[in-house]
Amino acid sequence: MNNFHTKPTTYVDHVKIKVSDLQRSLRFYQEVIGFQILETTDTSAKLTADGKTTLLTIEQPENVKPKQRRTTGLYHFAILLPNRSDLANILTHFIDHNIQIGASDHLVSEAIYLSDPDGNGIEVYIDRDPSEWEWNNGEVAMTVDPLNFRGVLSSKKENELWQGLPPETVMGHIHLHVSDLEKTEEFYSKGLGFDVVCRFGSQALFISSNQYHHHIGLNTWNGVGAPSPSKNSVGLDHFSIVLPSHESRIEVVANLEKVGASVREENEGLITTDPSGNDIYLKV
Repeated sequence: MNNFHTKPTTYVDHVKIKVSDLQRSLRFYQEVIGFQILETTDTSAKLTADGKTTLLTIEQPENVKPKQRRTTGLYHFAILLPNRSDLANILTHFIDHNIQIGASDHLVSEAIYLSDPDGNGIEVYIDRDPSEWEWNNGEVAMTVDPLNFRGVLSSKKENELWQGLPPETVMGHIHLHVSDLEKTEEFYSKGLGFDVVCRFGSQALFISSNQYHHHIGLNTWNGVGAPSPSKNSVGLDHFSIVLPSHESRIEVVANLEKVGASVREENEGLITTDPSGNDIYLKV
């Protein structure tokens, strides 16, 4: 197990998204992605890989609207599998069921991309060993190369069948559409305390804690000044980050207030909102 998704690293551990048809989404997230249901209500469901920890919550809001184009919010959430053989298993499963996918080799990771029935973006990936990541002046080398499908499939263990997400699966990262990179960078680095580890020109940046390749990706590909989607539209509801300690959370709250961000209490938790309207739960 890596140390990029445990304390003292600050990391994303949970994402909540909005969908237009809960039952349709439940079928997809169980049968296609391989989640188990932890608990469910008439309008929402908590999904898990290990039977204990909620990684993804899906909710069908009242008067739900379809995904709004050219807005801020979710680009994708990314599910991190433990081993390359697990990626081979899910890739075989996608191929067997004619699931439409994209794929990339990012140097630091190997990734498969797809969308849920509402168009919410999903990445399923594995990390290469951190000893293979190339760092230069505090930036990690990442690219978008074609995935070596043959190489991935060659790591499949004989007679091992796909059985859903392995218990050690974690929420690896989240990638967001934002309206302004400069304000966003200030919020996430000076406010939340993440380090910028990679820049893609003037349109995207990747931030992390403890020298991970990225816990959060941020881009303006939907347009600089893109508006926030309406509250009841399909897409991101919020995501949660885990801070190392109560002391570090107090410090983060003070730093967020210094950069002009507000922090509010809700359901016994603390929530802040980035400059593009993305809600973030601050957990310890």
